[in-house]
Amino acid sequence: MLWIAMLVSFVMAILITPLVRRFAFFIGAVDHPNARKVHLRTMPRIGGLAIFISFFIGYALLLPTSRYNDAILIGAVVIILTGLIDDRFQLSARVKLMGQIIVTVVILNSGMRIELINLPFDQQLYLGWWSVPLTFIWLIGIMNSINLIDGLDGLAAGVSSIALATIAVLAIIQGNVFLTMMVLLLLASTLGFLVHNFYPAKIFMGDTGSLFLGYMLAVFSLLGFKNVTLFSLVVPVLLLGLPISDTIFAIVRRLVQGRPPMSPDKSHMHHQLIDMGFTTRQAVLLMYGMTLFFGISSILFAKTTMVGAVITFVVVLIVIELIVESTELIHPNYKPIIRTSRRLLGRPRT
Repeated sequence: MLWIAMLVSFVMAILITPLVRRFAFFIGAVDHPNARKVHLRTMPRIGGLAIFISFFIGYALLLPTSRYNDAILIGAVVIILTGLIDDRFQLSARVKLMGQIIVTVVILNSGMRIELINLPFDQQLYLGWWSVPLTFIWLIGIMNSINLIDGLDGLAAGVSSIALATIAVLAIIQGNVFLTMMVLLLLASTLGFLVHNFYPAKIFMGDTGSLFLGYMLAVFSLLGFKNVTLFSLVVPVLLLGLPISDTIFAIVRRLVQGRPPMSPDKSHMHHQLIDMGFTTRQAVLLMYGMTLFFGISSILFAKTTMVGAVITFVVVLIVIELIVESTELIHPNYKPIIRTSRRLLGRPRT
């Protein structure tokens, strides 16, 4: 039955997306080109609505049960409405944040939160009241991270799909039936939408999609990674390493440049790859590859020994640093590892 529901969600996403595209033009939910945008023509941008409807159809067929069902669905509806209104009327950042806070409160009120952190030698750190702000930061952070990487055709949908596939693998390993069903239904819906969203895109997912996918990824992480590994918080952080690192270094970059940390710019990783000469398709595929690397690393971290987990984490940190330096994500002159390696190899600086 799960595979039938997945197939239905996938096919419905393919069929519904063109209808959503027409609806976007009808209500004026379109994205016009400007100095910060990569696209050169007006594009419809509420494609996330097709992902949500397709997911909900699959959900209605399966009706997976959990104590968190109502909270997850209520939060999903609120975040979809927030994204829809923003895609049509361009809400201020403060108003959009209010919608994210509402869904976060809904999730916290359901009892879903990061309650403890697993430590080495079978020790556990109970967070107490700290679980509330930590869960709050996690939910808001992941929603905005997916929103920020939604800058190229198929990028956010593809990155989210790889992350969802990784969560599905871990959920199957855990034997978490509810999480497996929910993740696979959303994965099928997102892949169906990607048929229309991959380069050259016919429709953007908009904030409707990026906020919804960010919300669901954050919630799925809370459901699946409370007691998985030696350092339970590291698994979802590794899994979502690309959007998280892009967001963190965007804030660092703006602070280095003396600008407000939340001010928009055109220096995210996908922008930098385009500036380096990669085509849109190549840049998107490169970022898919990076996401796959992070996904595999999270699985290794979750299933290996403590020594293996430490090695995996160190390798990931080095790779992130090399990506940041190679793409000049912080500043063109910030290349400590690259310059050190060149000095050691006796190569001249470029």
